[in-house]
Amino acid sequence: AGILEEQLRMHLQCCLTLSHIWDVNLTIVTIVWEHYSKNLNNPFTIPWFGLKGLANINKTPLSIYELIKSYCSDIHTPDMYISCNSFQFFLRILAQIMKKAGKINGVHPWKQIKGRIYSKFHQKRMCELTEVGLQNFFYLFLVLAALAETEDVASRMMELLRFLSPTSTSVTQKALIWKGYFAFILTYIDKSMDIRVLAEPLSAAFCEKAKEFLVTRNDLVQKQNLWMLLSTYVDGVQEVFESSVYLNLSEEKLMSDGFSMLLPGCRGPELAAVLNFLQAVLFRLRTAHEQLNQGLRLGNPGPNAQPSSVAKEHHLAVAKALWRNFFPYLKGQRMVKTPPPQIADTAAGLTLLALDLPSTCTSDLQPQPIISMMQLFGWDDMVCPRLVSRYLTHLIQNSALAEALTGMGHSSYQSLFVQSWFRCILQTFINQPPETLIRTDAEQTSNKAYMEQLTELTRLIFKLPEVITIFSKAHFEESVYKQDPKEAVFRFIEAVGKNYSELQHLPEKSVMVTKALVYLGDILKYVKPYLIKKGPAEGLHLTYKIIGCLMKSWAAILATSKAQPLLFRIIDCLLLPHAVLQQDKELPAVMLAAIRENLPFFLQGLSFICCHCQSQSQSAYLNQLLRDVIRQYLGRFLLLSSRAGHHPILLALCGSTATPEAIQLHKTTVQVISENYLQFKGNAPPRLGLVLAFTLEALQRTKSIEICDVETLLPSVLKCLTLVNEPQVKKLSTEILQYLVEGCQTRPGGELATQLISVLRQFIQDYTTVYDNQVYSILETVAILDQSLVICLIPAMTEALRNSEYKQGLGRNTLQREAYKRLLSHLTEAGQMEILKLENESY
Repeated sequence: AGILEEQLRMHLQCCLTLSHIWDVNLTIVTIVWEHYSKNLNNPFTIPWFGLKGLANINKTPLSIYELIKSYCSDIHTPDMYISCNSFQFFLRILAQIMKKAGKINGVHPWKQIKGRIYSKFHQKRMCELTEVGLQNFFYLFLVLAALAETEDVASRMMELLRFLSPTSTSVTQKALIWKGYFAFILTYIDKSMDIRVLAEPLSAAFCEKAKEFLVTRNDLVQKQNLWMLLSTYVDGVQEVFESSVYLNLSEEKLMSDGFSMLLPGCRGPELAAVLNFLQAVLFRLRTAHEQLNQGLRLGNPGPNAQPSSVAKEHHLAVAKALWRNFFPYLKGQRMVKTPPPQIADTAAGLTLLALDLPSTCTSDLQPQPIISMMQLFGWDDMVCPRLVSRYLTHLIQNSALAEALTGMGHSSYQSLFVQSWFRCILQTFINQPPETLIRTDAEQTSNKAYMEQLTELTRLIFKLPEVITIFSKAHFEESVYKQDPKEAVFRFIEAVGKNYSELQHLPEKSVMVTKALVYLGDILKYVKPYLIKKGPAEGLHLTYKIIGCLMKSWAAILATSKAQPLLFRIIDCLLLPHAVLQQDKELPAVMLAAIRENLPFFLQGLSFICCHCQSQSQSAYLNQLLRDVIRQYLGRFLLLSSRAGHHPILLALCGSTATPEAIQLHKTTVQVISENYLQFKGNAPPRLGLVLAFTLEALQRTKSIEICDVETLLPSVLKCLTLVNEPQVKKLSTEILQYLVEGCQTRPGGELATQLISVLRQFIQDYTTVYDNQVYSILETVAILDQSLVICLIPAMTEALRNSEYKQGLGRNTLQREAYKRLLSHLTEAGQMEILKLENESY
């Protein structure tokens, strides 16, 4: 009892060296065991060694097992005096002598030593063991189990541990006991022995503690203590699965129902640890099953070898346990607003397990579990986009999965992948607050990680055969847009639109429309949160930019009867929501900014649809919608634009070439201006100067005069010149009049000139009686530009003069006639002749 640890180490190291030379000597084992049986609670440390000499309790089951293997090996290292305590030297001597004795004398020495060791353990002795004592107890029994009669040693170990009172055993002692059990299980696995006898009691204890963990909510200390035990079990099971080559030794017994109670009680790091464990188990199970299918031999040759059918039964049992205990929780978590990323990783692993062992899946996934899993985690538009994108990243390039989906007749799976990718990008900002706030570091890190995830998903989507074909037919070259998911969406939309425009036959077009609608999914449902919350700004801008691009590039698709319901919903939700139609309400600034930036795309696309709609009634309705959109936003953005040239409607007009849809947009805009912004109702229209400046800019930029400009716009401009004396209005109206007259001169065919004469003639008839001076002044301006035009109007002017005098009933109106003659004096010979007629006529 008085021997120092450093002396014991020195003596026992010498004995260990000599045991290799000496014959079998059981006496030395008996004598040394007599000492240690009384001192198992001793840590056997050397104080002046410092930290190196301290006993290490926090070992994993695998490290304990590896340590035991080293005790039973013949390998000695120079630093053993420092790395091993005296009790560990004893264990090495025990292993060395028992191996030598077994070869020479059979089982008799083993039974003799085993009896002496067993006799020292009884209920009182077991209850006296401290944590260090328990560790030494396990080391001893694990060495015995490694040497011979493993099942007998394990049975004796379990009997002795049952002497311990659950109430008097500390949490750390229980954790150590569980580690010891797992170290025994690893010993069994190394010897290809069935682990059921050890796994079942350990699994039952785990179930009990998992239930306590679930119901313990407010006692944080108790929860931490329970987690120490439960994490020990989780880590131990993982080491068992990673150590077992073929998973054919009843490993399924460790996958107890306790996991179904553990998961709901986990939070944060605890949940991440369990899900990481599940991924490791899934990987090992699939690997073992693949090896089995490849026909590899199982286990070591000999009496313990098993047929492949038995191994397969074990694999099926493990898989069923995984589905039973883990899948319900994962299924419930998929709807969480921000699920941990491991949920997606684990769901992907289970999907691949369903591919390998479909019969093991739960009944709610049958009869096609792969499709059911894809619908739950990859194609359901209610699932968090971050989960979906991470989940699909694991699976898109899996050729076996692609073959399985195709074999099941689910040929549209690539389109659904694209749909999910589309949604994930649209909903990039879905969980951000609507207000413009400074993002925290955590939020910025999370957003950056998600963008990297989307970039990877985009790369994989663009490798799908269906997507490759679309880009190939559109003749789009490889570009860096793949590195920017949002830019990639725009290019994809453009490629689909170009593909459709090049199709010639109706059946092909019909198929393409159907496929395009699948790509989009319920796009307005995806962006509804942005519209309801009126933010965040990034989400609204992304929404309007993508759908605006869609309206322009897919205009021909949206013009079809299949796609028109979507078109009407887009207009109702994005361009003409209820708030726009109410006079006392105004859209939030962030939404107006998003609309303003992308309105040109919407207008150009809608104009195309109006021109190519087959149904007359639908065409009338679409034209009305186009008018409503222009009417609502022309006035709203007049004040927001510092210059008329920045107005989105003006940008839409200028961005169109001389196509039927461009003419349609121009015509509708002119109609809206004339009917809604240039109408005199007692007073001059509000913001008249801004409206005229916009109109002039539009005419100058479009560089072409249409008949609607003369027919619809010119009467309103003439009215402004007649009734408004404000200098800016006069100037702008005169410039518009000048532009229209000059445009009619350059336009071949004479149709515009004819219409121009008709409008001016009606103007003369309507205003000469009251506003004769203004009428003649305006016509003088016209005469400067096109004298022949006004000459054609001489009969109408003269008739209007006479009608005016007749209505006044006062005979000749000298002042009016003088004003008229001044105008005629500028009209060459025709004017002079009309002056003579007026002077010579009798009244």
